[in-house]
Amino acid sequence: MRSGIPLRKRLLVRLLITSVLIAVCSVAATAWLAVETTTRALREEQGQVLADDMDVLNELSGYAATHPDWKRVEGTLRELSARIGRRIALTGGPGREVIADSAAPGTPLPPRAAATVDPLNVDTHTDRGAQRDGIDPRVVGPYRLPKAERDRLDVLADKRRLCFDRYGVQATVARTPSGRPVLTDDDGSTLDYVPVECADGLLNNPTPTEKKALDDLTERARECLDGRELDVPGPLAYFVDDRGPAVDSRYVLGKLPTGASDRRQAQECTDQALRAQLDPYVAPPADLYLGIGDRPAVRFDLSPANWSKVALATGLVLAVTVAVTAVVATRLVRPLRALTEAAQQPPDRHVRVPVTTRDETGILAAAFNELTDRRAKLEDQRKAMVSDIAHELRSPLTNIRGWLEVTRDGVVAPEPALLASLHEEAVVLQRVIDDLQDLADADAGTLRLHREPVRADELLDQVAAAHRVAADAAGVTLRTAADGTPWLDADPVRMRQALGNLVSNALRHTPPGGTVTLAARREDDEVVLDVTDTGTGIAADELPHVFDRFWRSEKSRSRRTGGSGLGLPIVRHLLAAHGGTAEASSEPGSGSVFTLRLPAGEAPQED
Repeated sequence: MRSGIPLRKRLLVRLLITSVLIAVCSVAATAWLAVETTTRALREEQGQVLADDMDVLNELSGYAATHPDWKRVEGTLRELSARIGRRIALTGGPGREVIADSAAPGTPLPPRAAATVDPLNVDTHTDRGAQRDGIDPRVVGPYRLPKAERDRLDVLADKRRLCFDRYGVQATVARTPSGRPVLTDDDGSTLDYVPVECADGLLNNPTPTEKKALDDLTERARECLDGRELDVPGPLAYFVDDRGPAVDSRYVLGKLPTGASDRRQAQECTDQALRAQLDPYVAPPADLYLGIGDRPAVRFDLSPANWSKVALATGLVLAVTVAVTAVVATRLVRPLRALTEAAQQPPDRHVRVPVTTRDETGILAAAFNELTDRRAKLEDQRKAMVSDIAHELRSPLTNIRGWLEVTRDGVVAPEPALLASLHEEAVVLQRVIDDLQDLADADAGTLRLHREPVRADELLDQVAAAHRVAADAAGVTLRTAADGTPWLDADPVRMRQALGNLVSNALRHTPPGGTVTLAARREDDEVVLDVTDTGTGIAADELPHVFDRFWRSEKSRSRRTGGSGLGLPIVRHLLAAHGGTAEASSEPGSGSVFTLRLPAGEAPQED
């Protein structure tokens, strides 16, 4: 059978053309990438060299920040040299004496120093974080906390972390170089939100060790300020954070002068005093020399031999691409053709497509089969529904017509009893039509609701009062029970209709002497309404169908025992319109429980 699809629009041809274009483009790019290999390799090597330089500078700055001299740096320096495969040397003093060198003694130094290692004057960023005022944060000096103070701060940090947890803030306890614990996010950054109840300030108060160091820092800064004849009034103020000792003169010296020049001088004095305070604890500045590695650069050119290799690779890639594409495309097209043929069949033929793959095409075939089954099921339901509607309308119409004909022929006189019987049949007919109209409105989404605050206990009492006479006539006890006074935001008329359908259904299936109970309670954000009876119950295989249209537990279609079969579907649609659900549970011989769950409402405000 000819598909009627032009050759250029077939999926197989499109896939082949696309694959060929991809292959040609990829091969063309291969030549360009080969030419660029050398440049890229050199750039990457230069980037690696820069990264190595920063790593070496960071490691040696950290060593200088935690040691008062360079006496034991030889081991660290050789370890770094072995890691990056380059020479590393340190010199210091006025005569540039060699402090340590990974090369053999007597090897000349490079012409220029790569950097100066001075933890008190750092102008770079490291993985430790941004430097503050040019001082490596690992320089702690007199701010290093003894064990007793660390233990006390650890207790305060853990207490604050538990407080954060109670307010839903996840925090992690980290430790600064001085030994002070701080609370951070999981990624190590500063917390964006601190609950007011947890901000007691105890963790940020200076310890005796820090207070002593800050006092010394303040006195040093004041000596500088006095020498510049700059008066800084106000009390002393201490500041400790998670980055190191205080260096901001606003926190060390208190209130500052208002002039920009005076403020700058005050900050300079504070920075100068801090460097003088930390100087005895760090190694002296040293010049860092870095050698060049001996890794050869990669070279590539488009010689005739390389051109031959590129051409051979091009042909091979092209052949493999075409072959693989043809196989894959054929496997893809086969189930698509089967789906097309099945979809073109008449509606009365429910053709299923075999699912041969688990890819997108297989999923599509399975979805098509499900759609076919659903269409067949809906068609059966439509036929059954038409038959049920015809039966429901035929019975009252037949009765009305029959009595009207015999009355017209004079066989029966139009007595009040006859008229009452005809009126009852008309009421039955009207009720079926109203139920069908409600279902049609629900299906179309035009079911109107007039919401207002409704007390669930009063709603149950109203429904029970409306069905009290029917319950007494059936010999059934009708009860209500409410846990508190739950409120609903609902249409009271529609809710009475839904509950009335359930109560009517329960009274119809409960024998004399039985009980029907209406109950209401609140569960979290929902109000639960239960209608429980002690009737005959529903079989387990029929329970999933209780909310289907025209379903009856009694198959004889007697209205005395089975009703019209529309009451429960109407209940389900009314609950769905209110944003709720309807459920049923039953044990044959023990009765049934119909449960309605609706969103809870708020009680109206009193004036």
